[in-house]
Amino acid sequence: MFKPFQSVKWGMIGCGDVTEVKSGPAFQKVKDSEIVAVMRRNAEKAKDYAKRHNIPKWYDDAESLIHDRDINAVYVATPPDTHAKYSIMALNAGKPVYVEKPMAINKEQCSSMLKALEDTGLPLFVAYYRRMLPEFLKAKELIEEKAIGDIRFVNVNLYLTMREDDLKKDDLPWRVLPEIAGGGYFYDMAPHQLDILDYIVGHVKHSYSHVANRARLYPAEDTIVADFEFENGALGAGVWCFTVDKSSQKDLIEIVGSKGTISFSCFDHKPVVLSTDKVEESFSFNRPVHIQQPLIETVVDALTGKGTTPSDAISAARTNRVLEDILKPYYT
Repeated sequence: MFKPFQSVKWGMIGCGDVTEVKSGPAFQKVKDSEIVAVMRRNAEKAKDYAKRHNIPKWYDDAESLIHDRDINAVYVATPPDTHAKYSIMALNAGKPVYVEKPMAINKEQCSSMLKALEDTGLPLFVAYYRRMLPEFLKAKELIEEKAIGDIRFVNVNLYLTMREDDLKKDDLPWRVLPEIAGGGYFYDMAPHQLDILDYIVGHVKHSYSHVANRARLYPAEDTIVADFEFENGALGAGVWCFTVDKSSQKDLIEIVGSKGTISFSCFDHKPVVLSTDKVEESFSFNRPVHIQQPLIETVVDALTGKGTTPSDAISAARTNRVLEDILKPYYT
């Protein structure tokens, strides 16, 4: 069984862009938390990251970092294809894990991670940080207060234009290589949307989809149309496309109830809007500089026995299941 720490001494595997501002500095700012060592396969880049962020140790080998006796927890910030490998390695070494999303590249890897949790009795948390951001907590609050009555259905729309890197046939970004990412941009971005719906609406029970690669810029899917049903009976529909014109870009989630609608964006920083026949109200919030910090605070509280966190391996594995079920028509 896991015994709470007095303080959390993190070892961080992976020093990519997500760790520069979104997450890395937050581990240093949260009470009873600090990064002791970082690892990157490129030794010079690992050393540079450690120097810039005032971290005392660096490694170019993940196993060496995991077995460092000064470390009692591990943050896995690598591409998804190694999430399961490093998480299980850390758990088997007796160290709890905080891993980037998605939890892994498929349901089988998630199952292996859950088995490691069961075998070791240690916790694993997943970086679905929107669960602790104020705009999404406000949407959750409005739903729980029945501000829109009973939920009838949910609409999810994410239309984005292609990125410059998507045109580099000989040097494509890892996010559009299914063997590394699990899928394409859908696997990179939709997890945040599906996870927040899991948190504020309910668990998805069934999903049905049509999936295509319309632009053929890369091996992964680029257009997805899906229907899904929540365990509470609410229905949902989503359209994702990552190759539209700039003029068509859209980031919108609508939760429609018997008495009104709650709408918000997942990635754009826009107000939460409540619309009923009696009121049209918007709620604006500031986002933290280090956007993962509020969730990391709850993770540290959980590891030091002072509280709980809303994002764990069980909920994250549910999201992976939905992702994989939606993409099944393309990859089978």
